[in-house]
Amino acid sequence: MKSVIVAVTAASGAIYARQLLSLLAESAEVERIALIYSTHAREVAEFEGEQMPESAKITVYDNGNLFASPASGSAGWDAMAVVPSSVGTVGRIASGISQTLIERAADVMLKERRRLVLVVRETPLSLIHLRNMTALTEAGAVILPASPSFYSRPGDIESLCRSVTERTAALLGLDVPHFEWGK
Repeated sequence: MKSVIVAVTAASGAIYARQLLSLLAESAEVERIALIYSTHAREVAEFEGEQMPESAKITVYDNGNLFASPASGSAGWDAMAVVPSSVGTVGRIASGISQTLIERAADVMLKERRRLVLVVRETPLSLIHLRNMTALTEAGAVILPASPSFYSRPGDIESLCRSVTERTAALLGLDVPHFEWGK
């Protein structure tokens, strides 16, 4: 059974967070989910018309609470996704800044050599953004740009975005059904 942290930042793309949380909550492989919102993440999700699912598996933690269990390596969280991830969050994590629970939890994933996936939702990218993503990749994180694929010939936005969501879940170590090339 896996324990997964999902951090939602104020980058556009709350659909990815909603879909991932639903996948995790429905998965028999996932025992518990920590959900952390950045300061303006809920406002952006609401503006985009997204509402995060509720589940007995999901516990919401305040981003200002550095005493919450995701802040500690001994709490046993297996993996973390920042979805969508702003490039500001990427930069702070790459710099080792841990002033919020999101940043500290990501720092814990890196120091404990656990899976950290950042679903970056920004375009275009500056050299600073690229260097921060390189630093995180070198530290063991996975950068997953929110670039949906068209191989499955999605018929709607929900299906299009699911290609990113399913990839995120797979990178977190979950066995989820997803489009496979050649099938």
